[in-house]
Amino acid sequence: MSKTPDKNTPVTANDDAQNIAADVDEVMRKYDRESNTRVWSGWRAIVIKIFMAAFALFCIIMTLFTTWMPEIRLPLFMGLIVIAGFLNFPASKHHVRPNYLPWYDILLMLVGAACFFYFAFNAMTMIRLATRIQPIHVAIGCVGILILVELCRRCVGLPILVVAGVLIVYAFYNQMSYNATFYQALKNIIYKLFYTTSGVIGTPVNVCYTYIVLFIIFGAFLERTGIANFFISFANRLAGWSSGGPAKVAVISSALCGMVSGSSVGNTVTTGSFTIPMMKKTGYKPEFAGAVEAAASTGGQIMPPIMGAAAFLMAEYIGIPYAQVAVKAILPAILYFTGIFIAVHLEAKKLGLRGIAKDQLPKWAALARDCYLILPLILLVWLVSSGAKTMSHSAAYSILAAIIVGFINFFLTRKRGTEERAPQATGRAIGGAVGDSAKSVLDSLEAGAKGAITVAVACAMAGIIAGCITVTGLASILINAIVQLAGNATFIGLILTMICCIILGMGVPTTANYCIMASTCAPILIKMGYPLVAAHFFVFYFGIVADITPPVALAAYAGSAIAKSNPMKTGINATKLAIAAFIVPFIFAYNPQMLFENVTSAFQVIQIVITALLGIFAVAAGLEGYIVRHMHWPLRVLAIIGGLTLLIPGTVSDLIGLVIVAAIIVLQVLQNKKEQRAAA
Repeated sequence: MSKTPDKNTPVTANDDAQNIAADVDEVMRKYDRESNTRVWSGWRAIVIKIFMAAFALFCIIMTLFTTWMPEIRLPLFMGLIVIAGFLNFPASKHHVRPNYLPWYDILLMLVGAACFFYFAFNAMTMIRLATRIQPIHVAIGCVGILILVELCRRCVGLPILVVAGVLIVYAFYNQMSYNATFYQALKNIIYKLFYTTSGVIGTPVNVCYTYIVLFIIFGAFLERTGIANFFISFANRLAGWSSGGPAKVAVISSALCGMVSGSSVGNTVTTGSFTIPMMKKTGYKPEFAGAVEAAASTGGQIMPPIMGAAAFLMAEYIGIPYAQVAVKAILPAILYFTGIFIAVHLEAKKLGLRGIAKDQLPKWAALARDCYLILPLILLVWLVSSGAKTMSHSAAYSILAAIIVGFINFFLTRKRGTEERAPQATGRAIGGAVGDSAKSVLDSLEAGAKGAITVAVACAMAGIIAGCITVTGLASILINAIVQLAGNATFIGLILTMICCIILGMGVPTTANYCIMASTCAPILIKMGYPLVAAHFFVFYFGIVADITPPVALAAYAGSAIAKSNPMKTGINATKLAIAAFIVPFIFAYNPQMLFENVTSAFQVIQIVITALLGIFAVAAGLEGYIVRHMHWPLRVLAIIGGLTLLIPGTVSDLIGLVIVAAIIVLQVLQNKKEQRAAA
């Protein structure tokens, strides 16, 4: 039996999860498909590393300097993705042999890449042929798509394949309903999905090739500069001392690190291996500790300035610069993390938890000394927001800055020394830093290339889905059906859209989920009269929260594996903590001013933010059952009602909600004072 933590004993920063660290790889392999990779060692590992680094460099150079037409660039990119994918992802995670690449994987890799390369080298011929493509071209397209499907199964998962499969079957049904033969239907579908920019090499892959890959590589470089450790140390110094400090540290650090990593599961496991044991040591229940990390890590994808890959796609779909998307995401992100922060604070107060001993916290002087680590991030924000450079060039300059900062960090670490290594002389420190930097650059390029595989494959499948929707006219059918079903009750349309996003997002990467929703559900909301930006942000948010919404809450389940808690309870707790993510989209749907749309005055925005913050506080307090003392269920229900009333647009509803919440707080304070007097 494990010892129950003493809530009155301060937690030390050294009480980390040594016993958890060994399980990180196992957890990642279980819940994150990107981690189910082949095991290479010796000279084979070196060859694979060099190839992946070369692929990353190729992507950077091609993005920055080539002006080839999409029909050349994108098939070439996807052909290399197929090679990299089969080199890294085995057929099954249960049958991984070190240094082993079976013959059938070699065959699939070469044939799949050849299909895409054929298209790239014969692009002009295929464009001239159009729908008159020959049987050999149909066969090449079929094989290319099927091999891409297999790669998707390995590195992304089955849910998106189920969606794509259903839509392809429907596309065949649609074609043959016009008396087309099977071959004619097949030819039309293959032409649309493989040889045009409305399928595999559609908008999602184009955005992935143009922007996303570079930002994935940039994130890999940032992680290796030591910025993640800096963020964790900063969060510790900022909030570690307060009640339930480690949970607040988890919220802040996961928001910052998740912004860089772009992976809900990956960030949950990496930062969670540190924060979750700290939370448990403080006195939080395991299912709550895992839920905090999962909810905060998932929210990293909506945290400006580096949001999830879907944000780049949103900029493309909406037709506005990415910098504007990041600016519009600021207030919703603040509300999301404020909601989680309030929840963990109330939980800490309810349990009487203390924070980390102040003498164990990082010193402000040490943090100030290391603040140069965030310079690449600052440079990126400035370049993107100022419009001084294109998105691609901004990422490239930021990567160079990350390399320089990484070298400085390696040099100073060697110069100062560590617990394991004595300080080195300047000359030796420079030489060692050069070697460390070279290794870091190679590792970062490799990691960036690996990260690009799953995103590119997911984008390709999303392109297939969008192509099927377009060729069949399914989008119009769905739009008309839901609009008629909702009628004048537009709120019902929002609810139906929310349910669709969450269901389709379960087990589906955020990028692919957003592409699907942008093609199907966002137009529904637009037709109902909701602003373009609000509609796309709405589906974006609910695609993301699928990672923490049971029954398929991968980020929550990853957190539960670290916390050694019940997965379903962890998922339910994560949903409660992220309640703001379920409320905020409805706010900006009715109040697009929160997204800085149709703003007539600053007072408008201020009123919305203040009432939203108060509303989220009240809802969180009702769910937690605590403000300054425990609340009975009637008061909890009333607090939730008051919070929701504050969140409803309108001055009258705000005043009603304010009165309810204020009355509850006053009652809580009076009851608490009465209890204290009685105890005295």
